[in-house]
Amino acid sequence: MSDCIFCKMVNGEIQPDVVYEDDQVLAFRDLNPQAPTHVLVIPKRHLSTTNDFQPEDAALAGRLILAAKKVAEIEGLDQRGYRMVLNCNAEAGQAVFHVHLHVLGGRAMKWPPG
Repeated sequence: MSDCIFCKMVNGEIQPDVVYEDDQVLAFRDLNPQAPTHVLVIPKRHLSTTNDFQPEDAALAGRLILAAKKVAEIEGLDQRGYRMVLNCNAEAGQAVFHVHLHVLGGRAMKWPPG
């Protein structure tokens, strides 16, 4: 998608602050962090929302979670604790319509999140 900011990052048109990358996912620091550590994990293939996942995308969905785990390890959060957030559509808080999993940590998290 030519107008998607995250696709531009995947294509190298925009250079994010990369934390982790493999052949299917890209993880980078959020420009508007909501915690001391706030990293977004995205699939390199454009999917607008989680509603666009199909059964054949199960491995990719799992890959996002494994990449988030890797990010937590890299950032030293794996033993302290971290939160993963995956919003779907505007009412849930999704602002960029390319699937992205938030990895948040570095401070105590509250529940409910709000």
